[in-house]
Amino acid sequence: MTADLLDFDALPVLYSFRRCPYAMRARLALAVSGQPCELREIVLKNKVPEMLAASPKGTVPVLVMPDGAVIDQSLDIMLWALRQHDPERWLAPQHGTFQAMQTLIAGNDGPFKHDLDRYKYPNRYAQEQSSHSADEFSEIHRASGALWLMGLEVMLMQHAWLFGLVASWADMAVLPFVRQFAHTDLAWFEAQAWPQLRGWLTRWEASALFHSVMQKYPPWSSKQAGIVFPATR
Repeated sequence: MTADLLDFDALPVLYSFRRCPYAMRARLALAVSGQPCELREIVLKNKVPEMLAASPKGTVPVLVMPDGAVIDQSLDIMLWALRQHDPERWLAPQHGTFQAMQTLIAGNDGPFKHDLDRYKYPNRYAQEQSSHSADEFSEIHRASGALWLMGLEVMLMQHAWLFGLVASWADMAVLPFVRQFAHTDLAWFEAQAWPQLRGWLTRWEASALFHSVMQKYPPWSSKQAGIVFPATR
């Protein structure tokens, strides 16, 4: 889809940052739903005033509707897009329930994200380290996060995706964070005894959908138009 075929004023505006896992999962849902928007890539160290005016919390993603309504939580953006159009039935898992997906995502966004942050960025949490070195603190949280990932490994022993033979909302909400954990120390991750988990992550990273939402765009400024997203696949 090209910009000359769309009225930008009629599109939602998505403020995003390519590598942020929260923004990534929002883009995944918008892309699969085919919901067009104007994507504005943000530099997190230099946030544009337009985004801060819409959402003072200052984190991505932020979706601003043409009428000015704002959705600034990634899961809410996913649900909004999928309730417009859910062609791959992400909200209707083959096994389990919508509530079961919510519970799994809450575990990802709560305890697992807590461990992920401290594993990846131990120096940000010096006040929590007590008598541990930064490396020891990081390893403690890596081990705790790994326990949660083993739970996913067990689920993936049953079928290719978390809730069946095809991907669901839960997969796409969780995978960006598992990817971040994996790439913190990829050699360590690949040496662990979770072949189903590695295969699940690899399939997703090789997918056309993943590549479509990970295209690089220049930072947006008010002097230029955003990018029409999703691009035609």
